Amino acid sequence: MHRSASPFTPWFRLASLLVVLFAALGSTVARPPSPDQDSKASAIALRQSAVAGDAEAQYQLGYAFLWDKQPDYASALSWLRSSAEKHFAPAQFLLGYLYEHGRGVPLDYVKAAENYRAAAAQGHPGAENNLGGLYQYGRGVPRDMNRAFEYYRSAAQGGNPVGQYNVATFYHLGYATAPDLAEAAKWFRASAEQGFAPAQAVLALFYFKGTGLPVDYAETAHWSKLAAEQGLPHAAMNYAYLCEHGQGVPIDYFAAYLWYSRAVAAGDPLGAKHLKSLSHHLTRAQIDQVKSEIAANGTPPQQQAATAANADVSLIENP
Repeated sequence: MHRSASPFTPWFRLASLLVVLFAALGSTVARPPSPDQDSKASAIALRQSAVAGDAEAQYQLGYAFLWDKQPDYASALSWLRSSAEKHFAPAQFLLGYLYEHGRGVPLDYVKAAENYRAAAAQGHPGAENNLGGLYQYGRGVPRDMNRAFEYYRSAAQGGNPVGQYNVATFYHLGYATAPDLAEAAKWFRASAEQGFAPAQAVLALFYFKGTGLPVDYAETAHWSKLAAEQGLPHAAMNYAYLCEHGQGVPIDYFAAYLWYSRAVAAGDPLGAKHLKSLSHHLTRAQIDQVKSEIAANGTPPQQQAATAANADVSLIENP
């Protein structure tokens, strides 16, 4: 059987995966209260604590104003600044994010760096990662790859999955350090195990190519599928290829057609030629089933993250 060219290529470059609301903020701070019977009581208690000067309550109240359906930036900034003045690191981190992206305030990399640095000094992994990004690209601070590497490494050691991804990429490409494929693989795995889709996709490539790890197609399939399920089109392409050719998984033309279709729907045009080839192995009913599923499900929710990773922009705008 003639096999089409493998879509497995070193697709990734070091993107500015700097905004860690997905991990550092979203996993440590609750979202605004749901509109249930207890929400009013919770909101009242939160405001009372904030007015009394509790830094964490001020942060949470500011967060609630910020991520409401209709953000109230003035109120959010007022409470966040009050919290940050008390040296509450999450508030300093979030202020840095707002300044870095010009949300509710004029874009100001210098102030972003100031706030990130204040939070990083207290060991906030998200702030360390984002400050590393500012140093990498010279935004608000002099460009300094060595400092970027140190901040990324500190964020990674603090458990931040985006920092782990970034430091892995530095080890892989030899930025500010000697290339070390085993160390890169270690940190990509650490990030992937926390569910960070770009790291899962890269780890799959490492297993496919034997980069810093033994070749293992079963592991390739495992990590490719996890990343594909989060909406990364290149990961969907890769998993489809494995299904088509029986590498790491049994040959399954229907699954291959489904995942190539998802990749195309998510914005990867390269899947179209694979679909044409595979259509000869499927019945019309199977093809219609895939089309119906794609139409019903739409673009996976993490497609926003995939676009960001490939376009060198912020990872997630809204946690």
